[in-house]
Amino acid sequence: MTVTIELPSDIEAGLLAQAQAEGLAVSDYVQHLVLERVAAKRDNASAARPAYELPPEEWIRKFDAWTESHAALDLPLLSDEDINRESIYRERGL
Repeated sequence: MTVTIELPSDIEAGLLAQAQAEGLAVSDYVQHLVLERVAAKRDNASAARPAYELPPEEWIRKFDAWTESHAALDLPLLSDEDINRESIYRERGL
């Protein structure tokens, strides 16, 4: 599809500078921006759906992405002692 839009000169100059910084032609850069925006909208639309409404493949993909997002936090692992029943309920006498 071909779309023609009129942009203010300052926006045009900004797009040109950004495209050059990315090493792309302005048309390729704008196409990249549009496709990125459309993909983000699509992802947000499916993100708004409850997990139980997602197809299993999409649920797994989203769950894997969620778990991977925690890798950068570099959290310590819990030992077996930290998560056993006696340790969890020690103060309650259970």
